[in-house]
Amino acid sequence: MTEVDRAEAAEKQRETEEEVEEAHRPDALLLHEIIRAEGEEELRRTVTALALSGFAAGLTMGFSLIVPGVLKAHLPESPWAELVSSFGYSIGFLIVVLGRQQLFTENTVTPILPLLHERTLANLWRVARLWVIVLVANIAATLLIAYALGHSDAFKPEVRAAFTELSRHAVEGPFLTTLVKAIFAGWLIALMVWILPATGSAAPFIIILMTWLVSMCGLAHIVAGSVDAFYLVVTGSIGMGEYVGHFFVPTLVGNVIGGVALVSVLNYGQVAPEVAENDAAAGKT
Repeated sequence: MTEVDRAEAAEKQRETEEEVEEAHRPDALLLHEIIRAEGEEELRRTVTALALSGFAAGLTMGFSLIVPGVLKAHLPESPWAELVSSFGYSIGFLIVVLGRQQLFTENTVTPILPLLHERTLANLWRVARLWVIVLVANIAATLLIAYALGHSDAFKPEVRAAFTELSRHAVEGPFLTTLVKAIFAGWLIALMVWILPATGSAAPFIIILMTWLVSMCGLAHIVAGSVDAFYLVVTGSIGMGEYVGHFFVPTLVGNVIGGVALVSVLNYGQVAPEVAENDAAAGKT
């Protein structure tokens, strides 16, 4: 083999190695750094930007009641019909996530990583500020969209009847049951946020799959479920006290536990030594 042949072979080998590196799945540290960078960006956003984005997300989540309701009203009574109508639950999430709107349950992961990286009161305040703004905006918007659905003739009576039937699942369980369901929902949504940077063009499929699981398993999500519960409130089926005590409190607590404790902290734990080494190498304290 001549020197030219050897050089060409070496060049091809380097190109192959580069292609393998590009095609390789991101490791846990890289996923952590991508999400942490996104978290830093979210924490720097203004109150107005967060509130408007959160309000838009809350309105969009109305589709997680609208689409299942329309499907349910047009499907026959059959065991498989619920699986199909549950698919519609994913539509609101798909629009919110791909549209980069602010959803509270996503923020149980994204801004928590900067806080775990630099555990200061200033960062804790920034996270609390983000949570309050986004949660208030999300919930206010769900009340508005629920009111619009409950007091308009935009949908046929059979569709509105389906809205009522679907919505009852949000408030029918006891406190502890709803809390546990919310933990699992927070866990699934936070896992979705964690793995999305590694999915590339498959992101829509992952969003649909994970949120469809939330619906099929009857889990409790603070924003999507608030559309359901508020629909019952505005149509007179339940009172605001029942919404707060039977749904809002246990679901909020459960979603936070599922997102923060089970995903952010545990997943952060596996990369914490590498993060510390990188910081030490960069001369950070």
